[in-house]
Amino acid sequence: MRHIMVLNPKGGSGKTTLATNLAAYYAGEGENVVLADFDPQRSSMDWLERRPADQPEIRGLPAYEEGLKAMGQPDMVIMDAPAGARGPELTDLLRRVETLLIPVLPSPVDMEASTRFVKELRNHARYGKLKAALVGNRAKDHTRITAALYRFLEKQRVPYIGALRDTQNYVRAFDRGLGVWEMAPYMSYKDWQQWDPIIEWLDSARSRP
Repeated sequence: MRHIMVLNPKGGSGKTTLATNLAAYYAGEGENVVLADFDPQRSSMDWLERRPADQPEIRGLPAYEEGLKAMGQPDMVIMDAPAGARGPELTDLLRRVETLLIPVLPSPVDMEASTRFVKELRNHARYGKLKAALVGNRAKDHTRITAALYRFLEKQRVPYIGALRDTQNYVRAFDRGLGVWEMAPYMSYKDWQQWDPIIEWLDSARSRP
């Protein structure tokens, strides 16, 4: 069983976007997927409620209420973490995971918050028992702030594995309970390409402790 968590204590960083799209990707690859939502805002569960019945099945788990006890034995567990996780709550979340993705937005506030979180994570007792990577999110090409984001990500002491563009495709996909892979190719092929290095890393030994 594989456990992948999307975590950044900074709110609004795009954790649910990454978690739901990862769940859709692996379900489409034939994996038995559980999407575990640790955030009481339950955005991942809202996405699942919109999911069409003819798409690959993803089982939802409101982990903010039940934990992972009712999970069974899926192939993949994709975990959407809450904002603000620190101290004992962070320790409890990290106990559950082998692979951690950290989304970062192109803004000075988000980059500074991510610097503090990466430092906290690297000093955490659990850090040696998991693999973490950074993902840029909502990047706008040919803007100074996105260029600053790329420089920031490349300088961190946690691997930077890719970036996702700022596009309404993710809004449209969420509203329909889909991942971008389940949308028409003419709309989303650019997004598929941006996911390639992220999926490649997740499917490699580099992403496992």
